[in-house]
Amino acid sequence: MNTSLDPTAPPDAAFPTRVPVTPASIAAYVADSIAVKQQLLADSVLLAKIAEVVSLCIATYRAGGKILVGGNGGSAADAQHLAAELVARFEYDRPGLPAMSLSTDTSALTAIGNDYGYEFLFARQLQALARPGDLFIGITTSGNSKNVLKAFDVAPKLGVTRIALCGSGGKARDIAEHALCVPSTHTPRIQECHILIIHILCALLEENLFPEHKAPKPAVL
Repeated sequence: MNTSLDPTAPPDAAFPTRVPVTPASIAAYVADSIAVKQQLLADSVLLAKIAEVVSLCIATYRAGGKILVGGNGGSAADAQHLAAELVARFEYDRPGLPAMSLSTDTSALTAIGNDYGYEFLFARQLQALARPGDLFIGITTSGNSKNVLKAFDVAPKLGVTRIALCGSGGKARDIAEHALCVPSTHTPRIQECHILIIHILCALLEENLFPEHKAPKPAVL
């Protein structure tokens, strides 16, 4: 058998750092993800900040505001994910919540990128769409995405509160009024925790804004 084509074969001289495809190697990835989530779980300051942001989102919606979200690459997908959960539903049927991903309109993205520069991608959309009292959530695993930072620059002039969803480094955490910083510098682990935080946000918004729409869980017999 040609072991060079066998992903489960042990590393060889040609590729000494190759990770074989085995249950053990897969378990190592799972354990690494769990370890970062355990750090998040043990961080009482971060948990309090998440609660603070959830409360801010609740107050914003009760005051008639909306949430705007932006990010790049995988974080663009997370921005779209969050907006979709709010506009449609998360765990149960209830009225839609006004939210918009600023990463999805290809005509706007290419027009702004072509005419002004990619770093203005979210700032220009905030100037057009945001109103005083709205929230902008900038998702950036590095904390240094130029278009997120540019949006953070213009947000105060528009009366928009800035929330950073980031990792443990970068400038975003020092600029935003509220920074939810995952305790990691490894992009995949940060993104996995971002999805967890997004789901927590969506769940608690539904629970607190629309408790009357939640159907009781069936009794366990």
